[in-house]
Amino acid sequence: MIGCCGSTKESAVRILLIEDDENVAEVLADAFAADGHETAITHTGEEGLAYLARERPDVVVLDMRLPTLNGVGVLRQIRSTDSKLPVIIMTGLATRGELAEIRRLGVTEIVEKPEVLKNFGDALARIAHRNKSQDAT
Repeated sequence: MIGCCGSTKESAVRILLIEDDENVAEVLADAFAADGHETAITHTGEEGLAYLARERPDVVVLDMRLPTLNGVGVLRQIRSTDSKLPVIIMTGLATRGELAEIRRLGVTEIVEKPEVLKNFGDALARIAHRNKSQDAT
């Protein structure tokens, strides 16, 4: 598979992918791995939060539409314990209200679901740039 993001080993990141569609999760994880990223997959918001209680990845890639606890609820809980963890929301069907709420909660990036592989590298680069700027202060 062709990689998605054009990263190098030096810029490889540890990703937590929270995506309920197992096929989509595997395709994304394979593309991220092709670029040298390490990806842990969970399929529900609750599983993702349990993972975050044990581990801290470099970035969370979070689907907006999840069973039971949706992306807004997961982001809200992440932000209640970690205001700095980069979170990229994947969405194709978010309402204006949901988009406003995730922005208010401090989402790092929003990527349209059909464009995830195309835009993921750019989103990671912006996160890395922000992290370097914050580290310098």
